[in-house]
Amino acid sequence: MMPDLGKYADAVLSAYAASALLLVVLVVLTLLRGRKVRAEMARLEDRMRRDA
Repeated sequence: MMPDLGKYADAVLSAYAASALLLVVLVVLTLLRGRKVRAEMARLEDRMRRDA
């Protein structure tokens, strides 16, 4: 159910769209960074095992 936004509909809907897009971008960047950090940690742990 969509409320009647009148003359502000474009501004409100574009703000919602921009917010949703930014949230998606932040989630994707967080997931990519997590993958990179996990790979780096695995590499360092492997190197520590070889050195010990």
